[in-house]
Amino acid sequence: MSHVSHFWELILGTVVALLPIINPFASTPVFLAITEGDTHPQRERQARMGCVYMVAILVLSLMGGTFIMNFFGISIPGLRIAGGLLVSGIGMSMLSPRLSHPDDRERDAARAKVDISFTPLAMPMLSGPGSIAVTIGFTSLAQHPLDYVAIILGILVVAVISYFVLRLSGQIVRIIGVNGMSALTKIMGFLLLCIGIQFVVNGILGIATDPALLKGIRDVLTAH
Repeated sequence: MSHVSHFWELILGTVVALLPIINPFASTPVFLAITEGDTHPQRERQARMGCVYMVAILVLSLMGGTFIMNFFGISIPGLRIAGGLLVSGIGMSMLSPRLSHPDDRERDAARAKVDISFTPLAMPMLSGPGSIAVTIGFTSLAQHPLDYVAIILGILVVAVISYFVLRLSGQIVRIIGVNGMSALTKIMGFLLLCIGIQFVVNGILGIATDPALLKGIRDVLTAH
């Protein structure tokens, strides 16, 4: 029974961790701008393919996470701290009001492209550095092949939510409005900040409770 509960906890944890970072609601105005002039079926196809590419990028990051960590000699606590700092930074930027619009050039370039599903929609709007770092961090929670299945299912749930949000982007922007979108972004930013700080805390606890470190401290104390 504990394995079943752990399976569902991983799915829920993946959704809760990734959804605020990916934040499809914040992407809806940009998506409408870069697909301006497209028909409704064309917009649906762009949203669908963007979410498919997002799943592919995140699943590849998950499956290659262990190899990347071993190749570069990155410890799990180090990965958690680095991912936590990155996620916290994204959360802080979402909480702070934007004084400029640095994405205007990117939007113009994207608007000129025929297919925007891979870039900029899937990368970096939906699966940017933050979501990739968090996905790689999930490898520290996967101890069994079924754990990877649970994380991938969580990614798929986020992709389905993102698809329907982008598909209904016109209605969402009209209903929520500019102030509502701003408030929603700040809520997502606060959740991200909390998740990032918890990642850092877990990383520090992982270092502090490392058996090798504790043995070294004991050896020093007993030597004196």
